Amino acid sequence: MALKRFVVEVGMGMDLHGGDVTNAACKAVKDAVSHSCLAGTIDIIGLKTPDQMHVHIKLGCPYPDKVDTRAVEKAVPFGSTEIEVVPGGLTVKGLDLPQLGEGDTIVAALAALTVYVDV
Repeated sequence: MALKRFVVEVGMGMDLHGGDVTNAACKAVKDAVSHSCLAGTIDIIGLKTPDQMHVHIKLGCPYPDKVDTRAVEKAVPFGSTEIEVVPGGLTVKGLDLPQLGEGDTIVAALAALTVYVDV
């Protein structure tokens, strides 16, 4: 058996107050997951459980060294995961509203999820 690529899905996430790149990254992964219904893994390939999938997360965001990768991986509902964080995304000046976060930076992150199945 070997891992074969099944689907690639892309998502975007933002932290609008405080510049939290981990928050933006988690939202990007959840956005990508929300675009996917992987019925073919069961109906066509015949997987017994979604835990047989492997998900590679490629994440582009500002300040890649500040991303809590464990928190980001938890945004994938099942299967094994691995994460690659590269420089990318966007920062822009937003509003300083202490009730919503520290600082005035908007951070945007992009996530590409590649789902592999063992066939």
